[in-house]
Amino acid sequence: MKPKIKDVAKLAGVSPTTVSRVLNNRGYLSQEVREKVAKAMKELNYIPNDLARSLFTQRTNLIGFIFPTTANPFYGELIFHMENLCFERGYRVLLCNSSSQPEKEEQYVEMLLRNQVDGIISGAHNLGIKAYQHSLPIVAIDRYLSETIPVVSSDNYQGGRLATELLIWKKCKRIIHINGTREMASPANKRRDAYEDVMKENGREFITYEIPVMGPAEKIISQLFDEQLDVDGIFASDDHIASRIIAEARRRNIIVPEQLKVIGYDGTSFVRSIFPELTTIQQPIVSIAEKAVDLLIEEIEGTYEKDSEKEFVFPVQLIEGSST
Repeated sequence: MKPKIKDVAKLAGVSPTTVSRVLNNRGYLSQEVREKVAKAMKELNYIPNDLARSLFTQRTNLIGFIFPTTANPFYGELIFHMENLCFERGYRVLLCNSSSQPEKEEQYVEMLLRNQVDGIISGAHNLGIKAYQHSLPIVAIDRYLSETIPVVSSDNYQGGRLATELLIWKKCKRIIHINGTREMASPANKRRDAYEDVMKENGREFITYEIPVMGPAEKIISQLFDEQLDVDGIFASDDHIASRIIAEARRRNIIVPEQLKVIGYDGTSFVRSIFPELTTIQQPIVSIAEKAVDLLIEEIEGTYEKDSEKEFVFPVQLIEGSST
């Protein structure tokens, strides 16, 4: 039979109330009493009921993560660091993969609310999710979910400038940008803004190919090569797209970097290890993860000032490889 709190109390020689106070760290208790209770729990293999404990603490020590895909190396690395940071701070994580589907994302947000998570970190794409208007602590990664939700991101505009200026310095004549659609309210749109600004400053025509949230990137990449026969420089919005551009170029017998120079964005450890030749704009993933977790826990603990800064931006770094 599964041991109960009264069994722990009997073995430890204390009252059930004292055991409860030990479990919930409430009130003064001597070290001797704590050790007796811990020893009794170990002997009985007693596992505390987290749900019952949350009734006392008003916390579940659960945090929800919602991201469009865990297959993307940037999200995978970011989630890895955030989960470790949450664990170190005494929180456990429920991870939700929205697959960039509004209905799925909304259902996941509602599920997290039903499970009474203490807060949510969201990097999902979709706007108009009513559940995000809940008073629950929320931090966004590279997404504007509402005016009241703080956002953490890299300096997307700086990254866009660095990439475009490098391609111009490398004497590319026909520079194309490939990015997601502007319908997403995201700081990542500033990569495109910077590309266009730099091109205008240099008297160049700017052209951006958009990849729909749920659309096939291969089709857009193929279209780009079919239509832009003289393209000799491409700035891609992430390393995954950049790698597929290089693969398509090779399929068409276009030599990188002699005939086509390619720059990506993200610079994850995984991509750097398997594709070190890719020139990329590296995001400070660890800094972004630390800030997102710190902000959320500040919100949970009530130390975050609601009227304070709402957008937190970290500098990027240009990592040059042989693709340029």
